Amino acid sequence: MTKTAGELAEYLGANLTGDANASISGVANPEDASAEDLIYADSARQLARVANSRAVCVIAHAGPRPAGKTLIDVANPKLAFAKAAAWLLPPQKPKADIHPTAVIASNAKIAKSVAIGAYVVIEEGVQVGEGSWIEPFCFVGKESRIGSSCRLHPHVTLYAGSVLRDRVELHSGTVIGGDGFGYVFGEGRQWKFPQKGTVVIEDDVEVGCNTAIDRGSLGVTRIGPDTKIDNLVQVAHNVQIGEHSIIVSQVGISGSTKIGKGVVVAGQAGFGDHAVVEDNAVIGGQAGILPGKVIRSGQVVWGTPSRPLEKFKEQHAWFARLPELARRLRALEQKADKSRQPE
Repeated sequence: MTKTAGELAEYLGANLTGDANASISGVANPEDASAEDLIYADSARQLARVANSRAVCVIAHAGPRPAGKTLIDVANPKLAFAKAAAWLLPPQKPKADIHPTAVIASNAKIAKSVAIGAYVVIEEGVQVGEGSWIEPFCFVGKESRIGSSCRLHPHVTLYAGSVLRDRVELHSGTVIGGDGFGYVFGEGRQWKFPQKGTVVIEDDVEVGCNTAIDRGSLGVTRIGPDTKIDNLVQVAHNVQIGEHSIIVSQVGISGSTKIGKGVVVAGQAGFGDHAVVEDNAVIGGQAGILPGKVIRSGQVVWGTPSRPLEKFKEQHAWFARLPELARRLRALEQKADKSRQPE
């Protein structure tokens, strides 16, 4: 789709300086951009990259206009660039069609505008809403619900009874609704605790490749609206995640953990069972949240066991000095020993 810089500025509600008729047909980073690609700069340090780029149109905030460029002035260039990209390059919409190799139960309810790819299996009682797209080799278990405008990339698995609301996107290898890891030891063996609940994924959630979200044991595992989950994340049974949260790659969340709204969890963080993270907290990379621990609203924590960021930095600085401190301590001990020796 080709637009003009003036049309884009109007769409973004931004001021424009330069050629309002400049054509824009794509987005790129400054080094790889063509004349019709849109680029952005969100700091003064990037201005040299912008000046040397072939791109004509740039999104930036205030400052002098680079020579020969058309400038769209916004307060948050990165956000404006993301919105511009979605506007210029709308998501691919497949033709409503069902591939002849798909296996679909006779009582499944499939909206007319749904696209279903090769070798998809859809079991009894499934419902799929308008405009959804189920790509090849997906499996949708009995009584599952898929809302409107959802997209399941190849090899996604929905166990029986899973629920996706509207505009949910699941990337390849995602498994929704597998049994949680719940066992009780007794009489000399491990007894499996019932895993009879379900998973509900609310509107506008996106889940990365090879992530697993387990069903509730007796209740519901729930992912709140507009939450984004990266690749290789484990979400255990009965976990509750609030809206607008971000869960980065390789995070492990144990059973019955509650994560609030607007929480950021960095890569490889781990949560013990029944932990609570209140709204707008930030969990640092590789942090360890102990079972039952409560992270308060807005708090930033790091380390294992997790602690407030300022305390972690102070302790980490001392930890880095341990070899030096050990040498000084040995020297003091030797000096003390000599002073105690009889003359």
